[in-house]
Amino acid sequence: MDLPAKICMLARYTAWANARLFAAIAQLPEGAEVAKRPTLFGNMLRTLNHCHVVDQIWMAHLEGRPHGYTALNTEGSPALAELRSAQAALDEWFVAYAGRLPAAAYDEVVEFRFVDGGAGAMTRGDILLHVVNHKTYHRGWVADMFFQENARPPAMDLPVFVREAREPA
Repeated sequence: MDLPAKICMLARYTAWANARLFAAIAQLPEGAEVAKRPTLFGNMLRTLNHCHVVDQIWMAHLEGRPHGYTALNTEGSPALAELRSAQAALDEWFVAYAGRLPAAAYDEVVEFRFVDGGAGAMTRGDILLHVVNHKTYHRGWVADMFFQENARPPAMDLPVFVREAREPA
């Protein structure tokens, strides 16, 4: 499998894993997603909102337009259902973008500004890999918060996705 095909698969994996995680959070006791936690963003919802904000920033970089953010999270967070829907739409955008990007464009360098104003440059392929990796990292944080609720997080591993993607519906 070539790099574009792998990145497309990872974009689909990310959408699948995010959907599983949001569905599992919705099954937790009411308020669990906003319960105060000993973590950087304070709770599950704020952690997932951070991921959504960062995705929007990278999408803007890929599209060559300003993103308008001055921080890596917003003051407040939308309700879980609203964030779930917004993240699903953004995941669909990344899946479609990766799928339509010509192979040669994966090596094209995109220059951008970080939220702190510093200059940055990455290839389109590296940006897409970062988007996948970033959410994998933070889904792990949220999974840990499930254990703080005495609940088990959903299986979100790549091998589970691959198995399920190959099984007939």
